[in-house]
Amino acid sequence: MRSKLEIEQVEEGTLLPVMEYFYTIQGEGYHNGKAAYFVRLGGCSVGCHWCDVKDSWEATEHPLIGISEIAKLTLEGKSDLVVITGGEPVTYNLNPLSIQLKLMGKYLAMETSGAFPLTGEWDWICLSPKKNKPPQKEFYQLAHELKVIIFNKDDFKWAEQHRAKVNADCKLYLQVEWSKSDSMMPLIVEYVKNNPHWTISVQSHKYIDVP
Repeated sequence: MRSKLEIEQVEEGTLLPVMEYFYTIQGEGYHNGKAAYFVRLGGCSVGCHWCDVKDSWEATEHPLIGISEIAKLTLEGKSDLVVITGGEPVTYNLNPLSIQLKLMGKYLAMETSGAFPLTGEWDWICLSPKKNKPPQKEFYQLAHELKVIIFNKDDFKWAEQHRAKVNADCKLYLQVEWSKSDSMMPLIVEYVKNNPHWTISVQSHKYIDVP
């Protein structure tokens, strides 16, 4: 049970529920292969049935950490690339955290469904829309990268619907849902060959065995 003060600090963005943090190699999308420090926030109400981090959904199961401590943690990595993910990071007010990290010279990337309004200052926004809670309209103009997860054949239509909304400079990626790799990856390969405005995002971290 969070105290009233803790709830207020979470709302202010000075305390955040953190599921895990680690220095690793980014395994997906545009920054694939780069060293990055990851901070995974707890709490998500989007609820994708194929989510591979369902343990992140319940925010109260994860400890609250002050943003100054979170910022210090990122110094454990030699890379300036810091990725804030979840859970769903836009659940929270990320202005205070992003300001502190930017003052430290960090390059800030976010992975989000865009389900709630954006807060914070970001160098890179990876928008990965989900059907349960579609993105806020602002994300289509702000996204640097659109990453659509392909679970079944209908998801190609879903991907094109979102491609039509994003800005002209947005990078476009299709990524197979891991449990469907055998059946869906051949279809993704053929789709990208026929629709070369898309690029395949391969979860390389699962092959090189890093978090």
